[in-house]
Amino acid sequence: MPQVKIQRLRANAPSLPRYHSDHAAGIDLMADVEADHVLNPLQRAAIPTGIAIEIPVGFEGQVRPRSGRALSEGLTLVNSPGTIDADYRGEIRVIVINLGSEPLTIRPGDRIAQLVFAPVVRMEIVEADRLHDSTRGEGGFGHTGR
Repeated sequence: MPQVKIQRLRANAPSLPRYHSDHAAGIDLMADVEADHVLNPLQRAAIPTGIAIEIPVGFEGQVRPRSGRALSEGLTLVNSPGTIDADYRGEIRVIVINLGSEPLTIRPGDRIAQLVFAPVVRMEIVEADRLHDSTRGEGGFGHTGR
């Protein structure tokens, strides 16, 4: 089983992320804020987690919203999924937004997002003068109807 190394960046950082059930796909990321952080409707912020990670080459980390908070509070991510590359060693910060109609409070240690690890396939990039035709062609953005 591949391993991910996690480094706490501050002595008071929340506990290490973990899987919360036997078949959970993601580990929860927690807010490493000194005090409550209030997000007004449509306000966004980069919330620190107090950790850095070392993902094995050939994998990425996908930062995704937590469904319960998205449904109950409107807390989601601006760039979902956010990507953490295998060579990134800085602090993980989660770019959250409040899509709810009321102010939302992020407290120290709150679970604010989940992190799912996935394999990465790299492609050789080749310039072409022409692409092969396909049945779909240039159709996009709902071209097949409902």
